Amino acid sequence: MAECGRKALSLLEAARSRYESLQISDDVFGESGDDSSDNPFYSTSGDSDSDNYIAEVGEEEQHHHKKRDSGHGVGGGGSGSCGAGPPGSLSRSQAVEDGWTEALQDFTVPPYKDTYGPAQKMPATATALDFFQLFVPDNCIQNMVTQTNMYAKKFQERFGSDEGWCPVTAQEMKAFLGFVTSTSVHRCESVLSIWSSGFFSNRTIALKMSQARFEKILKYFHIVAFRPSQGSNQGLYKIQPFLDSLQQSFGCTFRPSQTQVLHEPLIDEDPVFITTCTERELRKRKKRKFSLWVRQCTSTGFICQISVHLKEGQGTDGLATLKNKPQLHSLVAKQLCQNISGKNTIIFTGPSITSLSLFTEFSKQDIYCCGLLSTRKSDCTGLPQDMLVCSSTPAQRGQSRVMMKGSMSLISWYNKGHFRFLTNAYPPTKQGLIIKRKSGEIPCPLAVEAFAAHLSYICKYDDKYSKYFIFHKPNKTWQQVFWLSISIAINNAYILYKMSDAYAVKRYSRAQFGERLVRELLDLDDCSPTQ
Repeated sequence: MAECGRKALSLLEAARSRYESLQISDDVFGESGDDSSDNPFYSTSGDSDSDNYIAEVGEEEQHHHKKRDSGHGVGGGGSGSCGAGPPGSLSRSQAVEDGWTEALQDFTVPPYKDTYGPAQKMPATATALDFFQLFVPDNCIQNMVTQTNMYAKKFQERFGSDEGWCPVTAQEMKAFLGFVTSTSVHRCESVLSIWSSGFFSNRTIALKMSQARFEKILKYFHIVAFRPSQGSNQGLYKIQPFLDSLQQSFGCTFRPSQTQVLHEPLIDEDPVFITTCTERELRKRKKRKFSLWVRQCTSTGFICQISVHLKEGQGTDGLATLKNKPQLHSLVAKQLCQNISGKNTIIFTGPSITSLSLFTEFSKQDIYCCGLLSTRKSDCTGLPQDMLVCSSTPAQRGQSRVMMKGSMSLISWYNKGHFRFLTNAYPPTKQGLIIKRKSGEIPCPLAVEAFAAHLSYICKYDDKYSKYFIFHKPNKTWQQVFWLSISIAINNAYILYKMSDAYAVKRYSRAQFGERLVRELLDLDDCSPTQ
């Protein structure tokens, strides 16, 4: 028994050593729990979101093939799941003519051509507000002041004067941001709860501004007061300058590691609220009219770039006119990766982005890819169809098949279902393993191990950091995007804080960091977080 334990530990340590770039473990969240000693890379529990993310595809594949098998009927001639593959896939002879072969070859991805970590050294005395203002500086807040006052003036010229209004100041705007940000710390559904006498009331910060004044600022709050005459994304014109500024600050303050992931972060409604609210409240709440995609550093969770796509309405960014999801997601991926060409970056993608044409285009820009494939969600054009359908012969757990075209590998791996990966970042000749608490170690190609390692980390990041998104839910889409962007900026600020000398002085958890930021935005004298 002891020998088996030592063997499992040595396998785990070997796996860990392959992912030394994942430097910040559970503790990046400041909330290491009972599971902090477990493997941070692979799913070790039944309720892990990272496990569900991959299992989802496997279940879809099995359901898809079972449905198709039953459709062939009893007299199907034994063809079973060996029928036609997804649209655009190649027959065996076409695949061979196109260059696909089962002869495997080794290759090496060139070294990363960029440094990794914070782009500037922050002093040990830096405060939470100092880190936040790396992304939302004073000139950005002053612009909010100017535009809000301009909108208030225009509104009153059209609809009549507002006797209770006076122009907002920069100090009030900071306090306004602090009040709304406080909903990410105390998780109250309405920011107005601060001034109530209920559970979420907060007398300490409520004294900094009256509820009436806050509601006036909330009524007129704007980033852009007037519609531009031309250019810009018309659907997001009220938020676009802020998004552009935020994108630039993300790139200027942090250099990500070689491994990055493209995905949609977890920004759905709080599950606790959904289970407690009434049907009437649910009907009143409008569905989100936008999707948010990010490029995220897998070593730290730092979000390097964001892409917002409006689901309805007109836009000049080319996204609103696309109804084909693979085309849409391919264009989003290109937008997110436009600043990393020539650096030998490795990106991980989900089924909706993974495609041979996109990966081939990225490889010409020295961007290497590893993506999970789904015959239902992915663009399978140019891929061998016999690798995309289930074989009539039962597969054993850990068994894999590989075909290559140049340095591009198409992997079919079995683990309670067939999983398919497309990659040019990891040679198929090298083997890895998946370690699970109940199942032990499962052999797999190195690309599968790498995908599980990095995606597991990002899923764990999303599960924890999504708890600190601002809970204030306005009805207007541009405001929803704004507060979500502010939430991302605060999370990024905390990551920089954790990697700075300031963390060695005062080791704040994410919750304490958020509370400290609120108090500093409100200019409270005692800025120490509540214990």
